[in-house]
Amino acid sequence: MVSLQTPVCEFGKAAPDFNLPGVDGREWSFDQCMGEKGLLVMFICNHCPYVKAVIDRIVRDTAELKTLGVNSVAIMSNDPTDYPEDSFDNMQRVARDMGFPFPYLLDASQQVAKDYGAVCTPDFFGYNASGELQYRGRLDASRKETAPADARRDLFEAMSQVADTGRGPADQVPSMGCSIKWRD
Repeated sequence: MVSLQTPVCEFGKAAPDFNLPGVDGREWSFDQCMGEKGLLVMFICNHCPYVKAVIDRIVRDTAELKTLGVNSVAIMSNDPTDYPEDSFDNMQRVARDMGFPFPYLLDASQQVAKDYGAVCTPDFFGYNASGELQYRGRLDASRKETAPADARRDLFEAMSQVADTGRGPADQVPSMGCSIKWRD
C-alpha cells in the first residue's frame, strides 16, 4: 500500500463532467449531483484503511452539508481485480450498510479519476455553485486511525464557508490516503 498526499487546491478550476453508474441503478452526471450551493466530489473505496477510519464522519458531514445546500457524490475508481472488496457488489453493500446520503458511483475505466487528478482514497474536491474548485484538503486529522472526536472538521468547515461565500479557505491541509489502484 502506497500512502500519498493530495496536491494543493487549484482555486477556480472547472469541474470535469462525468456520467457514471451508481449503486442505485441510475446514471449520474456532475450536474445531476450538484447542490444549490456546491458539490463535494469524493474519491473513496471500500478496502482502504484511511477511508475506513473516516467513513462514519464522511456520512455525518455529507448529511450536514446537504442541509446547507452542498450535495456530495462518491466515486470508486480502483481496479477491483486485486482488491475484490472494491467490487460493484461490495460497493452496493457498503452504501446500504452505511446509509450513504449521496450517490456512490463506479469509475470502471478510471478516466474520471484521471480527469480530476485524483491520487488517493480519500481524495476530496469541493466545488462552489459555479462548479469552480474551492477545496482540495483533508476531512480532518485522521489518518489510518480515526482522529479524536473533538478534532477540527476541516472539510465540513471549508464547505460550509463555500456554501456561505462561494470561496474556500486559503489554507488547506492535504488529504492523505492509499494510492488509487490503477490498471496496468
